[in-house]
Amino acid sequence: MTATKSVARQARAVVLLREMPTSTIIVTLVAVLCVVGTVMVGSASEVVSIETYGSAWSILIRQCLWLVLGTVAMVVTSRMDYTKLRRLARLIALVAFGGLVLVLVPHLAVQATGASRWIGFGSFDVQPSEIMKLALCVFGADVVVRREEAGGGDRTVIGPLLLVTFSAAGLVLLEPDMGTTVVLGCIGLSILFASGVSFRPILKIGGVVVALAVLVSLVDPYRRQRLLSFVDPGAHASGSGYQVVQSLIGLGSGHVFGVGLGNGTEKWGFLPNPHSDFIFSVIGQELGLVGTVSVLLLLGTLCWFGLRAANRAPDRFGGLLAVALVVWIGVETLINVGAVIGLLPVTGIPLPFISYGGSSLVVTMAGAGVLVSVARRERTAGEGRTAGQGRIAGEGRIRPG
Repeated sequence: MTATKSVARQARAVVLLREMPTSTIIVTLVAVLCVVGTVMVGSASEVVSIETYGSAWSILIRQCLWLVLGTVAMVVTSRMDYTKLRRLARLIALVAFGGLVLVLVPHLAVQATGASRWIGFGSFDVQPSEIMKLALCVFGADVVVRREEAGGGDRTVIGPLLLVTFSAAGLVLLEPDMGTTVVLGCIGLSILFASGVSFRPILKIGGVVVALAVLVSLVDPYRRQRLLSFVDPGAHASGSGYQVVQSLIGLGSGHVFGVGLGNGTEKWGFLPNPHSDFIFSVIGQELGLVGTVSVLLLLGTLCWFGLRAANRAPDRFGGLLAVALVVWIGVETLINVGAVIGLLPVTGIPLPFISYGGSSLVVTMAGAGVLVSVARRERTAGEGRTAGQGRIAGEGRIRPG
């Protein structure tokens, strides 16, 4: 009898989840992730904050300020009609490209750890590559829809989108920022895949790009060192592999339930960037396997319902835009976690909504707001699919999730 009641409750929960508006679920997930991120940034940044600013609370306070700005950005974009972004697509792309060019100009860019990725305005720094992620999502979806409405073939879609993607990725690579370069490439390819164009020419171009990427990585001493430390971090434990080794120590020492919030030891000068690039390792040490799996489930669930929003989008542009936004969040999660556990090279990509960050957090939350805007206009499960939605729905393009 108890088992029957349990099954009935689970069935009701599933029905409730199916009927609950996707926008509500996405907002809830983002809110939970931001709360977890703020708590973990506060725990992971104590020592670094004291060394840098003389107070254990300085970095946490800064994170809270960025979170407030991010919340404002998310509220604004979620209440905005996402279709109006099509009118701003080219302008947003131009602003993003302008920023990417400015960070390469001496004396204008703010340099850190050998990279020029920020434009400084007093104590306020902006990372144009973060803006480019959102710009590429909007511009790419708009290009596909415009070319299709004009009756153009695959080449009229592939050419412009790849040109913009490679141009943006090339500028970011010069900073240098290999991680964001990969994210931009994945966003562009995801839009092409969702649009339903033939992938044969894209695969050929992709093969050439991968070959060039490997060549660039091997020729450049900095990137070559990163790759070597990734292949065998233990052999470079005192140098380029130090971060990964310490990260794995932190993850392993947490076991199942962790050593307790605030009780981690890796953040005491052993693990570099514990509150930003390697915050997932701190979560593993302090909250254990339960904490890391919970964070991954939250991010994975967010991506799942983001794809549901894409599948239920009322128009072609909304579906493509939602797919691009989901890929952005998903790829950043994979790159960050992959680097922390030693499966991918360290690239400096933050963990979405969790890592300490200024423009990265604000722009990611703005992107989440756009995803909410798409979800707010979703079709109900009983409605028919609208024509021309791409591979998600209609015309056999965008597969339903």
